[in-house]
Amino acid sequence: MPKIQKDQLFDLIKSLSKSEKRQFRLYAGRLGVNEQAKFMLLFDILDKQSRYDESQILTHKGLSKKQLSNLKAHLYKQILISLRLNPVHQNVRLQIREQLDFATILYHKGLFGQSLKLLERVKDIAFDHEEKNMAAEIIELEKVIESQYITRSIGTRAETLVHESAQVSSLNVLSSELSNLSLQLYALFLQKGYVKSDSDLRMVQEFFHARMPELNLDEMGFRERLWYYNAQLWYHFIIQDFLACFSYATRWTELFYRTPKMIDLNPVFYLRGAQYLLEALFFIGDVSRFQSALGRMEQTLDHPNFPKRYNVQSLAFLYRYSHKINAHFMSGTFEEGLSLIEPVLAGIDHYKQKIDEHHVMIFYYKIACLHFGCGQYKDCIQYLGFIINDKSLGMREDLLCFSRILNLVAHYEAGIDYELDRLIRSTYKFLIKMEDLHQVQRAMISFIRSLTDVYPSEIKKAFKNLHRTLKQYENDPFERRSFLYLDILTWLQSNIEGKSIPALIKERVNQA
Repeated sequence: MPKIQKDQLFDLIKSLSKSEKRQFRLYAGRLGVNEQAKFMLLFDILDKQSRYDESQILTHKGLSKKQLSNLKAHLYKQILISLRLNPVHQNVRLQIREQLDFATILYHKGLFGQSLKLLERVKDIAFDHEEKNMAAEIIELEKVIESQYITRSIGTRAETLVHESAQVSSLNVLSSELSNLSLQLYALFLQKGYVKSDSDLRMVQEFFHARMPELNLDEMGFRERLWYYNAQLWYHFIIQDFLACFSYATRWTELFYRTPKMIDLNPVFYLRGAQYLLEALFFIGDVSRFQSALGRMEQTLDHPNFPKRYNVQSLAFLYRYSHKINAHFMSGTFEEGLSLIEPVLAGIDHYKQKIDEHHVMIFYYKIACLHFGCGQYKDCIQYLGFIINDKSLGMREDLLCFSRILNLVAHYEAGIDYELDRLIRSTYKFLIKMEDLHQVQRAMISFIRSLTDVYPSEIKKAFKNLHRTLKQYENDPFERRSFLYLDILTWLQSNIEGKSIPALIKERVNQA
């Protein structure tokens, strides 16, 4: 298979909406001389290509290999300028930056009074929207003007600027330390994953507490609190303290609900906070709070003021439907959950440029679980096949592990006996190659290996033994995540008691 060429300009053009392309053509054609400009010819060629093909570009008259690099750089810059002028992309950050640029121009022209007045106004906007890095730039320019020129400002002006500078500098340093810690925790998670032992736990605790700066929440603004909650949440996710995750994710989302304008300015941070809150509630199994938080998030996403940008909407789709499916898992309403499959598949197709293949496979796994809960085992096997048979995926081992186990269980339930021996061997071989196996996975390996020697009349006894073995790990802090991927205990209980999985889950929810 030929290697697909990647090109930044091509990716940028393909990310444009129809309205953005229309505006760019209007922008580029503002002067008649540009109507036939070579960079517009290049734009039209790339817009029509389904994949980047440089050789096809060079077949057009007037476009040579020698000039192509400069032409692409010029087109890239012009598209960015056009996007910056687009009202859709006009937000407070750009407006503050623009006003700061205007004030700088006035300063260089010697209009110091006008520059200071503009800076004072835009500084208030920056503080009001927690843009303290830009506020620091504004204060520094004010200090330059006040120190170099006689402006006849009020007598306390110098002291006011010094105080503002010290305050905003201190908060910027704190914000930087907290954001650094959050990023370091994320990197640690990618390297090590969730803690799996007491030694892992001690290492993460020491790592976190050694890097957490001294702080006073009462003196912190929106931005600093956001990074503080972010760091705390990552730490507690890694050590699998999901109750604490719920607590910090709640504080995170409440920051946005109390200050709605920040949702428009930071929609991705809002979405991630809402996602972490729902994930924590899913992990602790709090159905009522989960449904309330999901409803609140959906109400926010459907609000007319919520950003409609493609990348934001793709993330909103991902989190909305992932947790709408989780809601049916938690309440045992698998049949009702089947109605989500069509919009999920449509959304995957619509947002295919933004949703990576790993998240697509997670959706396939969730769809497979919906079918399994409804007793539609062949449909379950079909979606699991998309995951198991895709050899190009670099996915987390745990998803592949439980996809294979569920596939084996679905074949057993479907009565596809002629496949079982082969599947038992292949699943067993896959599991023993895994690194850092949990006790739950080890128990599953032992059970799978013994299946070939179990007579049909003894299968229920084997189920009971496995259920007894796994039950002891249900509340183990290092093992319980395994049951979130595959509710193997409920399946075993279903076979032992002769009740359906949905009925057992609904009984559990009603008793809670």
